Amino acid sequence: MNGGGRLYFPGLAGFYTAMEPIAYAVMRFVIGLIMFMHGWAKVTGPGAAGVARYFASLGLPAPQLLAYSAMFLETVGGICIAVGFLTRFFAAALAVEMLIAMLAAHWANGFYVLVSQQKNGYEFVLLLGIACFFIAIRGGGRYSVDAMLPKEL
Repeated sequence: MNGGGRLYFPGLAGFYTAMEPIAYAVMRFVIGLIMFMHGWAKVTGPGAAGVARYFASLGLPAPQLLAYSAMFLETVGGICIAVGFLTRFFAAALAVEMLIAMLAAHWANGFYVLVSQQKNGYEFVLLLGIACFFIAIRGGGRYSVDAMLPKEL
């Protein structure tokens, strides 16, 4: 429950015990929702052509293929992570995509995302990438579509 340490507020032990089974599902759902919204902004905003132009400006190879791949992974993969279906596959693919985004688009801007300075650093894509990596390792969990299937990826 608490990693083996003693709690500063022992009265919270019951709350931690009660929430532990659903905490992972909530985190997985929120990361999936964030990834979906990230992709949906591409679909409803610049579209594949605009995303491909941006990827080309970064010097990425096959920018049109990458644009469609990113839009698919973020929208469909985000929904799948949220509900826990083919969780490991989509989370691993999105972790790789976030690594590419971090190195290709965000690394040169430094760590911080500073909206007031229009500085799009890598802290957010690093967080998303690590969360997706963790989800890929952990899988769908107890409260997922994957848990209802006979086998998991």
